[in-house]
Amino acid sequence: MTHTTPAGFSPGLVIPIPAPRGVTFDLDGLLVNTEELYQDVGTELLRRRGKPFEPELLDRMMGRPQQVSLRIMIDWHGLDDTIEALAAETKEIFTSFLDSRLAPMPGAVSLLDSLAAAGIPFGVATSSGPDFAHDVLGRVGFLDRMGFVLTCEDVREGKPHPEIYLAAASRLGVIPRQMLVLEDSHNGCRAAVAAGAVAVAVPGGHSHRHAFDGAAFVATSLADRRIFAALDLPPPQG
Repeated sequence: MTHTTPAGFSPGLVIPIPAPRGVTFDLDGLLVNTEELYQDVGTELLRRRGKPFEPELLDRMMGRPQQVSLRIMIDWHGLDDTIEALAAETKEIFTSFLDSRLAPMPGAVSLLDSLAAAGIPFGVATSSGPDFAHDVLGRVGFLDRMGFVLTCEDVREGKPHPEIYLAAASRLGVIPRQMLVLEDSHNGCRAAVAAGAVAVAVPGGHSHRHAFDGAAFVATSLADRRIFAALDLPPPQG
C-alpha cells in the first residue's frame, strides 16, 4: 500500500493507494502534446467560420470521441457543417501540425522506461480512432512498447463512460482497483474513477481548470515523483 499527498492538500493528509499491478495511459495531452494541437486545430476550424473557440466549448469537447466532440461544436455554434465534413477538415489541418510539432509530454519517456524495467505492464486507452492513435504513437516511438492500444472503435460508449477502462483492466489481466490510470481531462478521469481504477490526474494547459473529483492526486507532470512512488518505482533522475 502506497500513501501519497494530493496537490493542494496539507502535507499531513495522505490517500492510501493499493499497489497497482498495471498502468493505463490516456493518449492526447497525456503521453503526447496532441491536446494542445487539437486546440489550435479547433481554433482554426472555427476561425474559418467566423466563430471563436471558447474555453467552455473546449471543456465540453475535451476527452470525448471525435464524433461526439464535433457534434458538440456544431450544436454550440449552430454550424451547418456535417460531422463528416468537419472531421475531414480537422484531419487536413491536424496532419500539417503533426510533422513539425508532435512531441512526447514531459516525463513520458522516463516513466515508460521505468515501467518496462520493473516489468509492470502498460497500455493506452484513448478516445481517438485507431489510425490516428497508431500513427501518433509510432511517430514518437511508443507504439511497439504498448501492451495494447484501445481506441474509440473498441467500445460502444466513450469517456466519461467507464467501458474503455474496464476493457483496459481486462487487457492487463487485473481487476480495476489494481490498475493505475493516468489522465489529463476531467472526462477521462471520471471514466477511470467510475471503472473503479486508481485515477491520477495529470493536467496540462487548458485542463488545469478542470475538477478531478475522485482522483488519488493531481500530478504536476508524468515526471511527478508521486506517480513513481505509487508504482514502487525508483524516483526519476533530474
